[in-house]
Amino acid sequence: MIHTDWAIEICGLHTRFGQHVVHEDIDLAVLRGEVLALVGGSGSGKTTLLRQMLGLEAPAQGSVRVLGASRYDCSHEAQKQLRVRLGVLFQRGALFSALNVYDNIALPLRELRNLRESLIRDLVMLKLDMVGVEAQHAYKMPAELSGGMIKRVALARALALDPELLFLDEPTAGLDPALSESFVDLIQTLRKELTLTIVMVTHDLDTLVAISDRVAVLAERRIIALGSIPAVIAVEHPFIESFFLGARGRNALRMFQKN
Repeated sequence: MIHTDWAIEICGLHTRFGQHVVHEDIDLAVLRGEVLALVGGSGSGKTTLLRQMLGLEAPAQGSVRVLGASRYDCSHEAQKQLRVRLGVLFQRGALFSALNVYDNIALPLRELRNLRESLIRDLVMLKLDMVGVEAQHAYKMPAELSGGMIKRVALARALALDPELLFLDEPTAGLDPALSESFVDLIQTLRKELTLTIVMVTHDLDTLVAISDRVAVLAERRIIALGSIPAVIAVEHPFIESFFLGARGRNALRMFQKN
């Protein structure tokens, strides 16, 4: 049965690379309009699961449905239609180094939309404005940008097609605390203005606490906890204790409780 209030439905997912098993029998549903954070230790399969939602890697077994469409059992045309409803911000921005800021953002519009160049220009400038990047930076090359600017330009590109579903892979990795807080504020604002559903992989507790509605914790090849932050930290497990209840985790949780 397809549930219209679910943006993503994963059932019975198994992932193997040769003899190495990454996931075993994972079930997960992401509600429309929520921010779901995926956390776990190194090698727990967070990014692999994100890539399977994006259609970049097929699981060994199980089903993945995104916005009502099967990720791995539908026509090429259906896959193309689904692609324009998704946006993704990769961990290091993944801007094309040979293209300037303008052309990086224009690329999905040129590839996946049949638009006049004058309209593409208006849309590129609109997206830059949305993420707080001034028009004067539009013709700079990625090598000329700061880390924070790269994140914002990459986010503008992720939003170029007005997606319903946004994937964020370590969105604040590599940013200093001030830039990280500014970027989190931007994501929160855009989420409200654009009514986005967001799936986010992060190890940054401050980002997780500030943005997420629910948290899914991956360990031992499965999801060991899923729910609100208070519900997750109530689960007794060594990873949860070390991640959420260490010194950094306690500081982030204190800020969560104050707000």
